[in-house]
Amino acid sequence: MPAAAQGVGQELRVLHSCSWDVLRLCAGTVPGEGRIKACMRENMSRLSAGCVDAMLTAAAAARETANTRPVPIPDTPQNMTYTGLCGVIDWEVWLFRNTPENQIAGVYYNTSALNNAADPKTTCPAAMWDRVTVPSLQSQFDVLAAYRNGPRGWTMDTITLPVGPLVSFDGLEARWMGQGLLPRCTSRAAAHLAPYSPLQSHRQSSITFRAGQPVFILDDPEGTPWVMQAFGQIVDPPLTYETLPSLAQTLRPPPGWRVRVQVIGRDLTISTPQGYNWIVQDEQQNTHDACKEGACNFQP
Repeated sequence: MPAAAQGVGQELRVLHSCSWDVLRLCAGTVPGEGRIKACMRENMSRLSAGCVDAMLTAAAAARETANTRPVPIPDTPQNMTYTGLCGVIDWEVWLFRNTPENQIAGVYYNTSALNNAADPKTTCPAAMWDRVTVPSLQSQFDVLAAYRNGPRGWTMDTITLPVGPLVSFDGLEARWMGQGLLPRCTSRAAAHLAPYSPLQSHRQSSITFRAGQPVFILDDPEGTPWVMQAFGQIVDPPLTYETLPSLAQTLRPPPGWRVRVQVIGRDLTISTPQGYNWIVQDEQQNTHDACKEGACNFQP
């Protein structure tokens, strides 16, 4: 009975915290057979902070089953260099777990150079991506939550970083590429990168943008340039690399931030001398790397 009462309490807290989100995001969903819950999971990146926190707390309380397995993190990741990335569309699976340091880790796996030999520019055919669902991921792994991040497109030309062995998510092949760490006191909605809220992404990497190409930059209130490394087709599906210059007219950053496009006269390299890179997303979920703490070979 105490366990049952605790479960009912969790359900009531979710209902209380998410009622407005249900009305806003799932108004056309017919209740019953878990359809409302599925709608909420699929819209995790658009939920209010209080709703996300309540959902993840409830998931954490019920996540351990005989069928779940640990999040696959490689003991000895191997360096790989990806080339010809500019405009390549990729997808990511994010698995959120507790860490011994009492933080939340968003561990991410990327599809680049996999799944589609017939068209290397699109690394995950739609039919494969459709099979990878949030409920399926959460039933397979011992996680607080799971997240489908994509489709996205690279804006750099090359990247070198440690990666893990192939992992299959319901038939979709991807490689571990790192994790983002958040303190427990942070609203768990930040795990899904609230717009213009910086996050440390822990990995060793080096990315290069070729001279003569445009780079897409956010300048923060302190004057630090944040260079776009990937654009998103989640909020704006028609967005492509070729249409990125128009973002200066469509983004609405908060006061102190500005958007600009610059054609660079020499190769720009962004590395991780501290063992992590600072990333931020705009409201369209385009991801930018900060040129600070010695990360960039020059300030664009």
